[in-house]
Amino acid sequence: MGPMIKVRFHEVVIDCADPRSLAEFWVRFTGYVVRHGDDDWVSIGAEDGSVVIGFQRVPEPKTVKNRVHLDFAAKDHETTAREIEALGATRLWVGEDPDDAFVVLADPEGNEFCIVREGS
Repeated sequence: MGPMIKVRFHEVVIDCADPRSLAEFWVRFTGYVVRHGDDDWVSIGAEDGSVVIGFQRVPEPKTVKNRVHLDFAAKDHETTAREIEALGATRLWVGEDPDDAFVVLADPEGNEFCIVREGS
């Protein structure tokens, strides 16, 4: 094995048509704050800077399933998923394994993410 390249995780970036609108949706259920924003780029994150999500304007729409998605843990994953649906998310799928409980949602632009039962 060759030498280790030293990097530090910086942020997750989600491509979208409307960064401001999509960032507002994610802020409403994560509780993160807007760190930077303009018409083409908005970033949100935890107040301590430990997590940062960027929203980047791109010209093309989402057309296929994400190859990467984010998981968010909640004590009551099902109730939390319903609350996020009320904000504009779409329910895509519910896991069937009671030992690995989760709900797959899509944000208003179709980007998938999961709400998992805390401790699963």
